[in-house]
Amino acid sequence: MCSEGGAAEMTRVVREGIDTLVTELIDDAGIHRASLLDASFVMNPVMHHLFLGISPVELGGAPFALAVSDAFTLPARDLDLDLNHGARVYMLPCIAGHVGADAAAATLSEAPYKREDITLLVDVGTNAEIVLGNRDRLLAASSPTGPAFEGAEISSGQRAAPGAIERLRIDRETLEPRFKVIGLDEWSDEPGFAEKIDQVGVTGICGSGNIEAVAEMYLSGLITEDGVIDGAMGSRTTRIVPKGRTFAYVIATDGIEISILQTDIRAIQLAKAALYAGVKLLQDKLGTSRIDRIRLAGAFGSYIDPTYAMVLGLIPDCPIDGVAGVGNADGTGARMALLNTDYRREIEQTVREIEKIETALEPKFQEHFV
Repeated sequence: MCSEGGAAEMTRVVREGIDTLVTELIDDAGIHRASLLDASFVMNPVMHHLFLGISPVELGGAPFALAVSDAFTLPARDLDLDLNHGARVYMLPCIAGHVGADAAAATLSEAPYKREDITLLVDVGTNAEIVLGNRDRLLAASSPTGPAFEGAEISSGQRAAPGAIERLRIDRETLEPRFKVIGLDEWSDEPGFAEKIDQVGVTGICGSGNIEAVAEMYLSGLITEDGVIDGAMGSRTTRIVPKGRTFAYVIATDGIEISILQTDIRAIQLAKAALYAGVKLLQDKLGTSRIDRIRLAGAFGSYIDPTYAMVLGLIPDCPIDGVAGVGNADGTGARMALLNTDYRREIEQTVREIEKIETALEPKFQEHFV
């Protein structure tokens, strides 16, 4: 994964990056560094280890063992953080090898362990962190979804930044697209869009835009149930064009061409299959097909339209009013632990009681995935 010197260099870069963020925070708040006496941090397992100066090599292969998982408090100066000389840092516990302290913080924020109804909490990323259960029993796992949901491995994909298409609709009759880009309030077919688009441009399509584009193409009949772009639809719209031995759907051509290719759909299929398989595996372990609430955490999860997530089979069926994005639940949990030591004890106890499921070692995971 990395050499010993490489790990040390990454630790230095991570700590410098965090210190830079601290500088931004204190500048915004108008306070002095010396007044910072306490801090809390949550990170995914690799960042967690790098921040602490621990080699993450063991996380690169099964059984994906953590060198340290418990919560602990240590002097900020030991982490090269320029705070008050006596400041202390609280590190929330990691749940499992690829279910980190960020997932623990989201669990603290949403507290499924206090509820009777069964909650599915998903933090969607390159590894989807999944927590399922209620106050009687809670399970956790990670699922290797890959980077497609974050815009990587997609032909026109990019991160969620100004200029990225984040919303998309396709007219069922004309098969013409309309979209919304990050940085503008207007949709592409609304007054004012043409005059303002030069402010940000149309530069690509981010994760939520990809999900909506593929779902809309399916609902419009442009792709089959198997995820194949139907070339015969080219007789109805010039937006279906040949691309080698397959076809593509052209969304925009101003400046750069933004299209959904067959390979993009395959990447989304693989990512959604991995996430869904992880959820189904936890349902098997919990012994239920019922899910009462679904909470989608993180930047990507918060922007997913629940209807499209269900159309694609990204998440199991659930009453639509029971599905919601919860934003930066990781950050909310970190703030809770920072301000209230009772919450620290609460999440530490909860993490000890969570049943950890290693998807890589479960044959049923592969069955669900296929």
